[in-house]
Amino acid sequence: MSIEEEIRIRLTNELSPSKLEVFDFSEEHSGHAGNPGNKKEGTHIRIVLKTSGFLGKSKVEQHRIVYSILKPWIDSGLHAIVLETGESE
Repeated sequence: MSIEEEIRIRLTNELSPSKLEVFDFSEEHSGHAGNPGNKKEGTHIRIVLKTSGFLGKSKVEQHRIVYSILKPWIDSGLHAIVLETGESE
């Protein structure tokens, strides 16, 4: 299972999103200073996530929730996360 799929499953299980897109664009940064091991996955992720769980929470709070869920991947090399979060419509 890819890191992208693992993250998608974890976010789905934790937040029950109405919209979720996870895109791993690590390969675009292979060989750069931020990816010295030339990893082709798990270093750069883009996430679009909408959930009713964010109701009444600021963007900072929403992002902190996502970062806490992503901590195992951050600890193992995920260092660039592009987040677009919001409440379910």
